Amino acid sequence: MTNAERQRRYRERRTTREPVRTYQRPMDRRPRPKQWTDAVAVLQRLQAEYAEWRESLPEGLGDGKTAELLDGVADVDLDQLDIDLPRGFGRD
Repeated sequence: MTNAERQRRYRERRTTREPVRTYQRPMDRRPRPKQWTDAVAVLQRLQAEYAEWRESLPEGLGDGKTAELLDGVADVDLDQLDIDLPRGFGRD
């Protein structure tokens, strides 16, 4: 096969394929203190869900590894994360 034939095949393959589309994640425009409070709120919601899961475990699983891990999640004090952060640039 000559170089010209290889090039022709390459061009044919390129025209039959779907174009490659790249996706760039949109930039988060929220200020950092807002991102922090949103993240803490998500953690608190998840912690409540894990506590509910722990309460609904059957009695036979109450002493198992899953129960220990769920208790560990429930014992984390997320109230320490709910703090006022500096706003920066002299707006404090």
